Amino acid sequence: MSAATDPVLLALEGGVATLAFNRPQALNALDIPTAAAFLAACRSLASLDAVRAVVVRGEGRAFGAGGDLTALRTDPAATAAQLIENMHQGIRLLAAMNAPVIASVHGTVAGGSLSLMLACDLAIAADGTRFNLAYANVAASCDVSGSWSLPRVVGLRRAMQIALLSESFDAAQALQFGLVNSVVPADRLAGETAALAGRLASGPTLAYGRMKRLLRQSFEHGFEAQLDAERDAFVASTGTQDFGEALAAFSGKRPPRFQGR
Repeated sequence: MSAATDPVLLALEGGVATLAFNRPQALNALDIPTAAAFLAACRSLASLDAVRAVVVRGEGRAFGAGGDLTALRTDPAATAAQLIENMHQGIRLLAAMNAPVIASVHGTVAGGSLSLMLACDLAIAADGTRFNLAYANVAASCDVSGSWSLPRVVGLRRAMQIALLSESFDAAQALQFGLVNSVVPADRLAGETAALAGRLASGPTLAYGRMKRLLRQSFEHGFEAQLDAERDAFVASTGTQDFGEALAAFSGKRPPRFQGR
């Protein structure tokens, strides 16, 4: 779906969409063209009913080094505003999708690229991956939803440590902190990611979407409002083809065959 020289590559196979950052010579650092291509890719994904799982990854030696500081040397305020707006629009679309979004990371994961990883629903990392939120090291504050995601994932005190100290840490620490769901040998990252994406792509996509929204909004809802939202989402789920298939499979003592509808 994209030319090999594009800063973001997009492919779809068997219900699994892969969004790959493609600036390997710059460790997939985010500049305005890359952010614009990311937004365009997210818009394409949001428009395709066939997408039932999304993998976000980076080409070359890194998932991503964060914002491209070279690009910020000329008119930094205007450049940052345009870059961030495109990235923010893109992650809004990913968060709103029914399809689960998996970050598959390796090498360097820093700054806005780490924030993007946190915005995904799940994250799997290769051993040897190095992480650094890094904003404080360049006298900047968080973007790409990092300030929203980080304290929700790791708690406020740990988030303060990661953000204010901006120290590097490895994949084992990322797993301990809860930043990633699993760590695998580097030579198995692609295979493990494909297996997870395939499993999710064969699942009940509409139910996944409702679950994603319930979990994300639970931090803003009071208890009573969340109970109401749960009731409404479950009742809506009973009208899907997948729910009917689940009941039929239970009665027939066989595994369900979900279609994402």
